[in-house]
Amino acid sequence: MSRDNQPLKPSRRRFLTQASTLGAGFGLQSVLPAWARSGEANSMIGLQPMSGTEFDLTVGMAKTAIDGRVGRSILVNGQLPAPLLRWREGDEITLRVHNNLHVDTSIHWHGILLPFQMDGVPGVTFPGIRPRETFTYRFPLMQAGTYWYHSHSGLQEQAGHYGPIVIEPKDADPVAYDREYVILLSDWTFEDPHRVFAKLKKMSDNYNYQQRTVSDFFDDVRSDGWDRTVDDRAMWGQMRMNPTDIADVTGATYIYLINGHGPRDNWTGMFVPGERVRLRIINASAMSIFDVRIPGLPMTVVQADGLNVQPVETDEFQIGTAETFDVVVQPTKHQAYSFIAESNDRSGLARATLTPEMGLSVAVPKRRARPTLTMKDMAMKHDMDSMDHGAMDHGGMDHGAMGHHGAMKHGAGPAEECIDEQDPANDFPSGPGIVGRAMCPTNRLSERPLGLQHVDHRVLVYTDLKALERNPDTRPPGRELELHLTSNMERYMWSFDGLKFSEVDEPIVFHKDERLRLTLVNNTMMPHPIHLHGMFFDLVTGDHNHKPRKHTVVAKPGEKLSVDITAEAVGDWAFHCHLLYHMHAGMMRIVSVVDSEAMT
Repeated sequence: MSRDNQPLKPSRRRFLTQASTLGAGFGLQSVLPAWARSGEANSMIGLQPMSGTEFDLTVGMAKTAIDGRVGRSILVNGQLPAPLLRWREGDEITLRVHNNLHVDTSIHWHGILLPFQMDGVPGVTFPGIRPRETFTYRFPLMQAGTYWYHSHSGLQEQAGHYGPIVIEPKDADPVAYDREYVILLSDWTFEDPHRVFAKLKKMSDNYNYQQRTVSDFFDDVRSDGWDRTVDDRAMWGQMRMNPTDIADVTGATYIYLINGHGPRDNWTGMFVPGERVRLRIINASAMSIFDVRIPGLPMTVVQADGLNVQPVETDEFQIGTAETFDVVVQPTKHQAYSFIAESNDRSGLARATLTPEMGLSVAVPKRRARPTLTMKDMAMKHDMDSMDHGAMDHGGMDHGAMGHHGAMKHGAGPAEECIDEQDPANDFPSGPGIVGRAMCPTNRLSERPLGLQHVDHRVLVYTDLKALERNPDTRPPGRELELHLTSNMERYMWSFDGLKFSEVDEPIVFHKDERLRLTLVNNTMMPHPIHLHGMFFDLVTGDHNHKPRKHTVVAKPGEKLSVDITAEAVGDWAFHCHLLYHMHAGMMRIVSVVDSEAMT
């Protein structure tokens, strides 16, 4: 075991001394791993992150400073974020995880292909790690790329229990670069995560401080007229929905972090003009979806969810919770650039700086106006026979998304794709966990995300992604499963097919080596990053053999999308929404890959 694997034990006295004499911001640096520290030293060239084949990771609770305030968090080896684990494809890894908490813990290796017993999901693949006990994970590395790890126990991930993984390829890396940085995005609250969840259960829009006001009403009356404005409000009221309900937990309580640094800390990475800089961007947040851009600096996407894609240049992309994107930038000027990760509801942002010289500064762009949901996000019928055109064209809504500026065609899709409620074949589950149904769900993989429809620069969409290599399995699917994402938002109930995880008796069964299509229908008005453990899936973006292979995909509101899966990993695997409180509330299932021949 290398010396780097020894747990760090920061002194409480040292921490308090630093906090009191040099400021809490400097105190934070003492619990930051070297790769996450700000300034010249954080280039990973020359640094020694935890690497090798054997590791000891100790999980504990301690005080940390975030953006100038002190709170309590869950640390791994005394660090927030947890240590960067640097592995090599083909090696066999042994990790001993020691639990110093007073409750059970776990580590899930997100996106890593491994035996299901090593996947780290309590109650599904193993019993969890009890206090003062050690669990040893051991598995071979069959892939390369950018990944991360986090607790799968309760709400510990929200409290800081997450870290990055980089796996070096055993062969030549197809991505050329001179310098690299890990950019780990997260969200932090000084509230107890269980208190946050309790608030959401009592009032699901507790953290939405951007709701429309009386002033907005009269502004809309002046721009659209009384009748249209009243109709608009009445329509949303009848649906018991709020068009500003973009995120459950917002900047009202969150501080958005980059490598553990808040916006005021301003994490900074250095470069030499002309260098190709690889940014390994990981969304390790609990509940946040970010829109990422570097004003004035194009980004070339080279990897998605750890797997190489054909390079595609863009100016902005949205990264869902648990997704990763690797991009290469090549700044040629001697100037600083702001790296901006703006929450999709515009209630806050994470900010960092890329600069050739410490002390150079660049203005941080103002947060953009918050977007609003449209009828398309509700997957409502758009034949307009039963809808009010005036209300649909209301100024409080996104006109472009409604089809008036060409970003989307008018209507949620061809009329024949809308559901005939009178057809018995279209039976839909009912119960207290379901309010609302997407009547005209459509495939939205080629659409820009909400809030980015009309920005005047390039925005990455899923159909821009093409796998660098031909898909390993090009068989057509032998069968199709359809699963509905459902909710009762007022009661903060989240589920698949109307059933919470605790109410489900049977797993979703895949048969070993079969090729199947899983179709997801999002009947809710929120985007959901859906994650399958243990296997990658091919996102069906067209009729070709270079579909992007991913472990997580964001299903937009009112969307119907499909993924093709080769069920090659026998065992029980978690399948869930990666918004932490949605999963905690019940939007989770178990997928069992069964080897029928071995059982006979």
